[in-house]
Amino acid sequence: MTLFEAIAERYSYRGAYKNDTVPREDLKKILEAGLAAPSGCNAQTTYLVGIDNQDTLKKVLTILGKQSLSSLSAGIFVISHVIPSYKDTYFNIQDYSAAIENMLLTITDLGYASCWIEGEITTDKERQRAFSELLEVPNGYEVVAFLPVGIPVSPGKRAIHKAFDERAFFNSFKKIKCRHR
Repeated sequence: MTLFEAIAERYSYRGAYKNDTVPREDLKKILEAGLAAPSGCNAQTTYLVGIDNQDTLKKVLTILGKQSLSSLSAGIFVISHVIPSYKDTYFNIQDYSAAIENMLLTITDLGYASCWIEGEITTDKERQRAFSELLEVPNGYEVVAFLPVGIPVSPGKRAIHKAFDERAFFNSFKKIKCRHR
């Protein structure tokens, strides 16, 4: 699969997964892709924890409240070190976002599916704390996202994107009416 094919094929899969094991070598490739992402001022504020232990995954799914993922065999936690990268500027959100996108494209390239789960973690401090305890994350670091990794039971629904000329322009931003969903 080429890079552009992976970009075109990637989608957020929110369904059940087959009970197939994700080999550790594939999980490692995905983690390596995440760590290869750019980082503001090379501060490298993103840390990753691959999960392939079934007991740990069961605890993760209980905390997350996603029993629909009970057949999941692997996942990845994204942890952010919230430190200034340049003067008083923080790039940790950009850092982990770039890492997640690299991993999502690699997941697609390897024939798996995933979904960027962040809001359910970062908006619930109790849940975020529970994950920090489970993963033994020290103070100063935040669990910010979880990526399930597996083979989908059935094809997922792909988002419909607006046309190129509605969102991309050359040389200036074309004034458009703001449309809310």
